[in-house]
Amino acid sequence: MPEKTRAIAGKLPGRLGRGNTRSDAARLARLAERAAARAAGYLLNVARPDPSQWTVKGHHDFVTDVDRTAERRIRDDLLSAEADGRVLGEELTPEGGSLDGLVWIVDPLDGTTNFLHGYPWWSVSIAAVVDGDIIAGTVFQVPTHRRYTAWRDGGSWCGPARIAVSSVTDPGQALIGTGFPFKTPDDLPAYLEQCARILPATAGVRRAGSAAIDLATVAAGQFDAFWELTLAPWDTAAGIILIREAGGVVTDLDGAPARAQHGGVVAGNPVMHEWLMQQILHR
Repeated sequence: MPEKTRAIAGKLPGRLGRGNTRSDAARLARLAERAAARAAGYLLNVARPDPSQWTVKGHHDFVTDVDRTAERRIRDDLLSAEADGRVLGEELTPEGGSLDGLVWIVDPLDGTTNFLHGYPWWSVSIAAVVDGDIIAGTVFQVPTHRRYTAWRDGGSWCGPARIAVSSVTDPGQALIGTGFPFKTPDDLPAYLEQCARILPATAGVRRAGSAAIDLATVAAGQFDAFWELTLAPWDTAAGIILIREAGGVVTDLDGAPARAQHGGVVAGNPVMHEWLMQQILHR
């Protein structure tokens, strides 16, 4: 069972100056890590469901009992440690209400289609949000056993190594991550216009199928920037704090600071983020 800890009743960052915010945020990051690791153990050992067991929940968007079971395990671990918290999870509680107090934002299996096909690019993503502010997060890239964790004022880490966004400033040298609008095909014309500007101007564009990992890859300096037009809070919340604590910038499509909400995301080191925004807005 996860370590028992005192309930925080919402009295954490977002209200800076009240209590030791760094240690509180670090503690929540460790709780997230432990819950993600336990879910990863289950996912690594469970049999991949047969296609007849896949449920379609949206346009080319699948879910199985594996996703739901992993989320239940994460929920139970987190709430046994922080009884006053709530969980906003992709599969069991996607309409989680407000972000007041402590809310855990959980994607138990980001990259489900990859997982179902045996393609080794999927993750568990957990973020701790207090009064709407993301204060800690972890992305566990399960097949590679690579764990990314960040907490407010504590830096961004891959295992024991501190990570930082890249120093690339020339678009011609930049490697850019993206996500296709496969759930919202009406967005495809605008997306293709963006690709037509970005592809020939950069060293390459990659799409692997887990936004949580893509954002962690920006934090680690392997992608210089990333954009996607339609994402959910559980796709992005942990990645947002990973990038910010690694020295990067994460915004919505209008350039406002990204929050735990539905919508598009643009991320990168400060220079490449600005350049990518110009291409997306075509100005």
